[in-house]
Amino acid sequence: MSQAFDVVVIGAGPGGYIAAIRAAQLGFKVACIDEWKNAAGGPAPGGTCTNVGCIPSKALLQSSEHFEHANHHFADHGISTGKVTMDVAKMVARKDGVVKQNNDGILYLLKKNKVTFFHGRGSFVAAADGGYQIKVAGAAEEVISGKQVIVATGSNARALPGVDFDEVNVLSNDGALRVGAVPKKLGVIGSGVIGLEMGSVWRRLGAEVVVLEAMSAFLPAADEGIAKEALKVFTKQGLKIELGVKISEIKNGKKGVSVAYTNAKGEAQELAVDKLIVSIGRVANTIGLNPEAVGLQLDERGAIMVDADCRTNLPGVWAVGDVVRGPMLAHKAEEEGVAVAERIAGQHGHVNFNTIPYVIYTSPEIAWVGKTEQQLKAEGVAYKAGQFPFLANGRARALGDTTGFVKIVADATSDEILGVHIIGPQASELIAEAVMAMEFKASAEDIARICHAHPSLSESTKEAALAVDKRTLNF
Repeated sequence: MSQAFDVVVIGAGPGGYIAAIRAAQLGFKVACIDEWKNAAGGPAPGGTCTNVGCIPSKALLQSSEHFEHANHHFADHGISTGKVTMDVAKMVARKDGVVKQNNDGILYLLKKNKVTFFHGRGSFVAAADGGYQIKVAGAAEEVISGKQVIVATGSNARALPGVDFDEVNVLSNDGALRVGAVPKKLGVIGSGVIGLEMGSVWRRLGAEVVVLEAMSAFLPAADEGIAKEALKVFTKQGLKIELGVKISEIKNGKKGVSVAYTNAKGEAQELAVDKLIVSIGRVANTIGLNPEAVGLQLDERGAIMVDADCRTNLPGVWAVGDVVRGPMLAHKAEEEGVAVAERIAGQHGHVNFNTIPYVIYTSPEIAWVGKTEQQLKAEGVAYKAGQFPFLANGRARALGDTTGFVKIVADATSDEILGVHIIGPQASELIAEAVMAMEFKASAEDIARICHAHPSLSESTKEAALAVDKRTLNF
């Protein structure tokens, strides 16, 4: 007889393993299925985020930032280092170690919360006995059943039509994290999060990096002021960013990759690079899920169709994270995973899409939450804006990084904060204050009146809030 569970979670990425743990905490008998493998063939839960996304990319960004500081900024502090070299193999090995620690940590948390873990690919077999049969294709094949099923199978890198990832010369985010030596010349197609972060890593280590972007605007999802500042800073750092390009042909050969394209002026161009990172977005992963066996509906993009509460068209089947609508962000998936587990328990799970923060971990970091100025203008919303530069922040001067600013937009009448946009040091941490403020419907004046430690980078947030009402303290 197959094992029966109250809740079966397919996928152990941020949405999946968090959903499984929360469901177990709420008293359900839970199974979690995941097929990711480590180098030894063992389980590697954590999904794209832990294995080839958020965690490893931040490890490489940290290593490359240390290298750049040693080469270009230590002398400002009176530190003499002599010639600094980078052992790429050791850097990558450290990254792999960080990933394994996270894999092992997730396995520990699942076990601690009494979640039964199955290593293999999960797929639907049939609806049966008031629930669903799920096949686990691992070292040994077996079928389990669940009264409720949460699909959290994540996403895969989108390839250019006719250009497959070989992960040697043409790289997805996976291959970009495993490059064994610094390429002399690196091409990046797409100036989104992955393109900018991986481009920054290898640029710091000495590669000449060229970024080709089809859009005519840089970082169109960000506030225009933030995007303009970012483009200026990244260009000054050495990233060559071309906007409005059209790729016509890519040839992958033994000596590298050639990219034929037309630039924004319509002129034919050719770029020869040692490695090419393709980062043009991601697609929902339903490979092998066998949704047709139970009639699970997918949309035209292959994502699982869900309502506002992550319910699919099937009773008792839910879906969260990258495999459904909304931003493909690990923390969005986590919020949905917790909310679904609580909804299964009859509680009221909470996910507010208006307060999900976005972060790009370049240097300077970029982070935002809520509406941009251009969105408010398009929606006809009357607003006020305030901005404060890190150049005038004492803590930023002491850090030696005064790049960027904090910008706050608030309702013109109520003063409620509608959006916060940051480019500068530790923006990824500073944005949390804005998220909390917006969750509690705070006004710009509320932030302005909160006591912030001095000296701290967060004082720039306070100053930006003051600037909304044309005031300043000038710390």
